[in-house]
Amino acid sequence: MRKRYLAPLVLSAVFFAACGGETKQEEKKVENAQETPAADNSMVSGSSEAKTEESKGEKLMAASDCQTCHKVEMKVVGPALKDIAAKYPNTPENVDKLADKVIKGGSGNWGEVAMLPHPNVSKDDAKEMVTYILSLKK
Repeated sequence: MRKRYLAPLVLSAVFFAACGGETKQEEKKVENAQETPAADNSMVSGSSEAKTEESKGEKLMAASDCQTCHKVEMKVVGPALKDIAAKYPNTPENVDKLADKVIKGGSGNWGEVAMLPHPNVSKDDAKEMVTYILSLKK
């Protein structure tokens, strides 16, 4: 009888440990970035500075736990971000519907595994994230 309760407990602990580990890695990246001196780009031509700037939605996703279950090109636990963009046209209705899905969680659209709710994400931030995801259309 005890074994029946042990497996879900262990799996839950592993899941929560995986979801919470990104903030320490981000802090290390920030510390390393502050220690590294900036490169001198004064001799670089303007054409090589064509690096695209991150959108607000992309920054919000990088700061959250989204990458635990989603990657841009590859299905992990949840669908690849490009697959989501291919399935849903970038319309205000879809942005609103998917932003609600981010906040409330849910299952059924991509299989049996449910997406956990993110009640701490504001509606505006969720819309920014969804807008970024839908901009990744193949």
